[in-house]
Parts: sequence; structure tokens; C-alpha cells
Amino acid sequence: MAAKAQKTAKYIFVTGGVTSSLGKGIIASSLAKLLQARGLSVTIQKFDPYLNIDPGTMNPYEHGECYVTDDGAETDLDLGHYERFLNVRTSQANNVTTGRIYHNVITAERRGDFLGKTVQVVPHITDELKRNMMLLGQTGDYDIVITEIGGCVGDIESLPFLEAVRQVKFEMNEHDTLVIHLTLIPYLNSAGELKTKPTQHSVRMLQESGIQPDILVCRSEHPLPYDIRKKIALFCNVQVNSVIEAMDADTIYAVPLLMLKERLDQRALYMLDIYNDKDVDLDSWKTFLSRLKNPVDSVRIGLVGKYVELHDAYKSIVESFIHAGATNECKVHIEWIHSESLTADNIAEKLENLDGVLVAPGFGERGIEGKIAAIQFVRENNIPFFGICLGMQMAVIEYARNVIGWEGAHSVEMDNTTDHPVIHLMEDQKDISNKGGTMRLGAYSCRIKKDTLASRIYGKTNISERHRHRYEFNSKYLKDFEGNGLMATGINPENDLVEMVELPSHPFYIGVQFHPELKSTVMNPHPLFVHFVKAALAYSLQRRSVETLNPSMN
Repeated sequence: MAAKAQKTAKYIFVTGGVTSSLGKGIIASSLAKLLQARGLSVTIQKFDPYLNIDPGTMNPYEHGECYVTDDGAETDLDLGHYERFLNVRTSQANNVTTGRIYHNVITAERRGDFLGKTVQVVPHITDELKRNMMLLGQTGDYDIVITEIGGCVGDIESLPFLEAVRQVKFEMNEHDTLVIHLTLIPYLNSAGELKTKPTQHSVRMLQESGIQPDILVCRSEHPLPYDIRKKIALFCNVQVNSVIEAMDADTIYAVPLLMLKERLDQRALYMLDIYNDKDVDLDSWKTFLSRLKNPVDSVRIGLVGKYVELHDAYKSIVESFIHAGATNECKVHIEWIHSESLTADNIAEKLENLDGVLVAPGFGERGIEGKIAAIQFVRENNIPFFGICLGMQMAVIEYARNVIGWEGAHSVEMDNTTDHPVIHLMEDQKDISNKGGTMRLGAYSCRIKKDTLASRIYGKTNISERHRHRYEFNSKYLKDFEGNGLMATGINPENDLVEMVELPSHPFYIGVQFHPELKSTVMNPHPLFVHFVKAALAYSLQRRSVETLNPSMN
């Protein structure tokens, strides 16, 4: 029997101009979703121009959330969008930085791989960029590989990336590559006009790098009339039906439908010379969008964190609440609460009217006491509670202090002299000095005890979740906690690490060492978030019925 022919992938590059934050990742994800809905196998990768090897050591205020993949890669938050839209797992190969490229080239030079030649940006850096651009397409798993180039055209940092794209287009067949350029069409109120000049200049800068874009996706607050599209096409050297309108949307999950209406997928397939007459199957997506836009109820959930000024620091948590809210036909209103702002005097005022509280992940001692105070309040007042990573660790500390009676109980991360180190450094972390890429990262298995809240939520006892931490529950104290009512209900079967704790006497109280938000997608909302929102909704309905019976409580 003849061997099955390996797929030959085609490549789409997405660049951006005029300004950052236009949404290259959302456009890339939306196009990928449309192509996937046509039956094509698609993956997306992000090339970031910064010199860090990865975002793992970067402050969330610098870069937003650090997204962790199953294989333990610390990556850009756009990979979260890719996974949430496509419901397909990404890996280290899906995120490449300038730092990683230079590290690879310099390591090769130290080995003597270049035989004494002068190492240069061209060809050595660009060759390494091209090698990484082609890796996923050479696996035979994908019809199309979409590569998002970070930064803006004109940035010094992006020049080697654009040169690599130029070379790829030059070296491959005409219909094997496609460049989509995302740009901005601003509207000047004083003139009452849409202005195309920023887009023209952006395209001209791209052309100066030797790249002619094939499709222009134009972000705008207003519709693009035909005469504007024609003008853009004329001055940017593209066909008029390659000028795609990208109007502002009320949710990122509506963008695939907007791009479908604009026929972005059809245009891309035509220019890649791919024949595909399948109908776009977005029925499940439309059902989700309908539930999202037409909730029948709402809840207010407090997110207690230390980086709340930058909502992107908790991007996956926010999106997980959107998925879970749609599943419950419920609008989740997030109340952003800075843990440093919580004191004994204001804790009731800030938390008592919430339907649930999530204590978020983080590192370091800043804002810790506020998190502990929040957990004590929701525990004592039977408000649904969900703690993630550091949030779970703070729940353990709060219980040790206020229930067991160990006043000075703490984590050695914040206090290495505590008499009761209920959270301590993991054994395999004790001899590590380098910070980058050395935490417990990626997917690990967890065995859930039967007849627990966790087992009811998951509907099974063997699960796998993603991690990003150095500190763990100190199992030396496990019997003390369980003897006082806080149960360890999820255990790693390889090293007996406590992964989940819950309080059976509480309506909904669960803490997890892992990061469930990293596995929630549109098509597979994470069950922990779904059930937490469900518990918050039940709490809200109960409270409202009590207030109806006792108007004086309002």
C-alpha cells in the first residue's frame, strides 16, 4: 500500500502598522477559525521582537499575562487567543522571540557551527527565523500556518522578521505565501472624514522592506465606503476586494463573523490557490455568541489581585468567565479589587454585595494580607470562593491562622522564618538559581478523590492541568488541615503534591494549585469556571429572594 502523501502547508503572515494594539492576534485567530470551519487544518504562531527569551521573567505590567502551554512553554498571551478560538493546543514551537533566535545562533557559533565565518543578521539570524517559521508547516499536520509578526512596521526590532518574511516570499512559489497587513483608518471628527494617509504610509514602509501586502485589513470605527476602499487599493497597490473592513466589535468573539461577512477567508483561499467549496460551519460558534449576547441573568464576581490596573494580566481568567457565563446564560460582571486596598475597615463594604470572589495568581509579598483578609471574609460569610495558584496558597494560610490557630503561619516565599511554613519551596526548586523557565511548568496529572466537589465538577477522577509555580502545599501539615475540616481533594500521583483543596462545610469553596483558565476555550469552557459561575448565580438568586422577603435588608 502506497504511503500517504504528506500535506504541503501554505503560509500566511500577519503584520501590523500605524499603531500597536490593533488586534493582529484576533484577526489571525478569526481567519484561522474560518479556515478551520471549512475543514482545513490550521495553526498559528507568534513571532515577538523583544530580546527576552520568553515572557516568563517579565512583570505582568510589562507584558500582560504569561500564557503557559501543555509542554511548559511560557509564551505571549496571544497564544491564549489562538487556543480559545481554535480549540487546538499550542506548544513552544508556536511562540518565538528575538531573544530565542539570537540565543540559538550564538549557541551555534560557540559550538563552531559556522566554521569561523562572521556571524551576521543576514543570513544567519534571518535563516534561523525562516527555519522556525517553517517548522510547523513541515510536520505534515497542517494545511495552513498563520504567522503573526509582533510589533509595528517601522520598529527597529521588527526589521529582521520582515526581512525573513521577504525572503520566504521570494524563495517559495507565488501561491504558497500570503501577507495580510493590519492597519488603521482613523476618523477625524473635525473634518468629518475617514483618513487613509496613515495606511498609505504604513504600506509604503512595508514596501521599503521589500514586501508588498496581498490583503489589507483596515480597523475603523466607521464603515469603509467603496470610494475609500478604492482609494486605499489604488495607493497601496492591492485589488479593491483585498481591502477588508474591520469594524470595532462589542466582543472579540464576533470578529470571525465580521470577517466572514467581509469574505476574508475566501480572499485568502483564492490568493493561495486553494479550492474549497465547503460551507463554513460556525453553528456552535453562533450558539455560543447568542448565549453571550443574550444572557437571562447576571452575577457580580470580585477578582482580587495585585495587577488589576492592567486587565490583560488576567486575560485568560477574564475570557474563562466569558465562556462560563455564556454556558450558564449569565452575564459575569467582574469587580476589579486591588488586594492592597483591602483592610479590616473596608473588607465588608467591598465584598459583601458580591456573588462570588476569585483570588487570583501572582508572585511576591505585595498585597498578600489583602488576599488573606478577602478569603477569611468569604469563608465566614459563605460567599462562593475560587482560589487559583497563589489564591489557593493564601486560602491555606488563612485557614491555618484563623481556624487551626497558627497565628504566624505563612509561605516561605514571603516569610522564610515562620514557625508554620504551610507553603514551602518545592523540592526540585531548591537548587535552582536561574529564574527563567525553571518553575514547575506545563501539564501535570492530578487524581481527584471520589465524592468531592472537585469530582462532581469534573465528572471524572483523573485530570491534567497546567502549572506555573515554585511553591507548594507543605504535606507535613496535611493531617492538621484535614483534621480541622480543609480537605486535600486533588493529588499529583507522581509526587503526592496537593493540587486541590476544598471546604465541604462551605457552599462552594475550592482552591487549585494549577491554572485552569489556561485550558478554557469557546467550545470547551472549563468546568471549574462553569460551576463557580453556577454557584455564584445560585447565591445571587438566594440572596435576592431573601431581600424580597425582607425589604428592610435592601
